[in-house]
Amino acid sequence: MDIKALMRENIRNLAPYSTARDEYQGGEIGIFIDANENPYNNGYNRYPDPHQKQLKARIAQIKGVDPQRIFIGNGSDEPIDLLFRVFCEPKVQNAVAIAPSYGMYKVAAATNDVPLREVQLEADFSLDADKLLNATDENTHLVWLCSPNNPSGNLIPAETVEKILHNFPGMVVLDEAYIDFADRPGFLNRLDEFPNLVILQTLSKAWGMAGLRLGLAFAQEEVIEMLSRVKYPYNINVVTQKLVLEQLDKPVDAQIREIVSERCRLTREMGKLPLIRQIFPSDANFLLVRVDAPRELYNRLIDAGIIVRDRSRIRGCEGCLRISVGTPAENDRLLDVLKNLDA
Repeated sequence: MDIKALMRENIRNLAPYSTARDEYQGGEIGIFIDANENPYNNGYNRYPDPHQKQLKARIAQIKGVDPQRIFIGNGSDEPIDLLFRVFCEPKVQNAVAIAPSYGMYKVAAATNDVPLREVQLEADFSLDADKLLNATDENTHLVWLCSPNNPSGNLIPAETVEKILHNFPGMVVLDEAYIDFADRPGFLNRLDEFPNLVILQTLSKAWGMAGLRLGLAFAQEEVIEMLSRVKYPYNINVVTQKLVLEQLDKPVDAQIREIVSERCRLTREMGKLPLIRQIFPSDANFLLVRVDAPRELYNRLIDAGIIVRDRSRIRGCEGCLRISVGTPAENDRLLDVLKNLDA
């Protein structure tokens, strides 16, 4: 597959912004008088590393991926936006996404003036690969999949993803933001098999760094190089790079196990309540729950100091609330409130 042929011509020809520090190939630099910075050190007076070399090296070690195949963004929203910019000529090329799914695919498509075709998932939120492939045409350059999916929580079977990767002649973006909570592996260790695969992951969920805003894209080197060419030069600030490096040394396996255990407990206990009509199976850190009066229940929970996400207005999620798995104490409180409402 000729990946570069899928890219916009002006992006392929774009000369990226560069700094003197990028161009310097000598030894250790002692005096920095190239970037019009304040010369007095306060820990923040220098621009951050635009290539995040230390951070990429650490993430490469954790994920088992070559640093040259890693793009670091300001949240996953940055690579989502950049993928539209790189691969889709506005009003010419289009993209296809599953629905319901993460809302930023639609927002980024609209921002970049790229038509987005949505393929509705089945009633159980399963994906018909043929239905999705039939929605593409010669101008479709991107397909968006989210697995485990948000808001449904289900993991797309590997064979379904494989079928799309093998039969779609464009780029397939697989958003694995919640993969750490699934009991089956994602596709990161299969990157070599599929030249048209881009995997998105995040440090906001399992790693507990939502406030630091760090998203990851993994792909072939030529894709990563193009994303890096288009991004703003200093997209990840000094403080974020430093704090993320520190946080990556703190294991999160025990927290992930507890969240998964609590997900199972919430499923079991909420399933006993008459006001809960259906709980969809989840491989994520949340549950999609169907009730008779979602807005009324949402407001009652707000009154009790508990905020959940009302998804009932989304096609396919009628009557549904999305409930994130909290700490054991938070989940106890949720269950107590729900039981009292049921009484």
